[in-house]
Amino acid sequence: MTPREPGSVLLLRLAGPLQSWGDRSAFNRRETRPEPTKSGVIGLLAAAAGRPRQANLDDLASLDLGIRIDRPGSLLRDYHTVSDYRGRPLPSAAVTAKGRQKPTSPAKHTHVTQRFYLQDAVFLAAVTGPEPLVTALDHALRHPAFPLALGRRSCAPAQPMNLGLRTGTLEEALREEPWQAPRRVINRWGRDHGSADRIDLPATLDDPAGDDVRDDVPVSFAPKNRAYTTRHVRHTYLSAPTGLVPDPTAPPPADGGHDPFALLGW
Repeated sequence: MTPREPGSVLLLRLAGPLQSWGDRSAFNRRETRPEPTKSGVIGLLAAAAGRPRQANLDDLASLDLGIRIDRPGSLLRDYHTVSDYRGRPLPSAAVTAKGRQKPTSPAKHTHVTQRFYLQDAVFLAAVTGPEPLVTALDHALRHPAFPLALGRRSCAPAQPMNLGLRTGTLEEALREEPWQAPRRVINRWGRDHGSADRIDLPATLDDPAGDDVRDDVPVSFAPKNRAYTTRHVRHTYLSAPTGLVPDPTAPPPADGGHDPFALLGW
């Protein structure tokens, strides 16, 4: 298997108040990776195209994926407790011969669950593959059949999501697309870096020769038969345009300093 030849590349801006890209979960703990998973991006594309959960995913799974981290965001833990308002023990997963749930033994009156999200993160995702498929997905994202979400249905995306088609390789498209962070973040960074016209951003690219393995390529989204396989990825940094114009007369940025709005993301 060799890297895909230059062709059509579809760019997606994955941004919103909350995102969650889990590649594993337990009954009481659902985590998120620090960047979108391939299963999450393919699920988004499948929803846009109107594919049911039982649909074949071979064509979507064969797409090459690249993720550029334009703003990593911060981790949020959502802590839940569940109890029976009548004071009764919670039911267990076991059932009786008549199909009724058994009570927990020993009795358990409170169940704790934790869900993790990324706050205020921004990612640039690029997918490439056969031109007819990529073009069809571009159209589907502009006219989605089902609601789109950033990993979980509760995580609504900000606009715009579909940035359109580009030509070239996956890495070229990610390198030449302007930085997608909020304008206030870009302007603040520019003040600290003399309005530099490029910034190095971390990226993860599908690469058969990559030295990292991810178990997040969906084989089936069927509720009772979910299955995944692995892919190789490569981690790198890409120099992307900031959209800022350097000012040769500006003094160099001062070291240190206190920004009272830093914690608020301004």
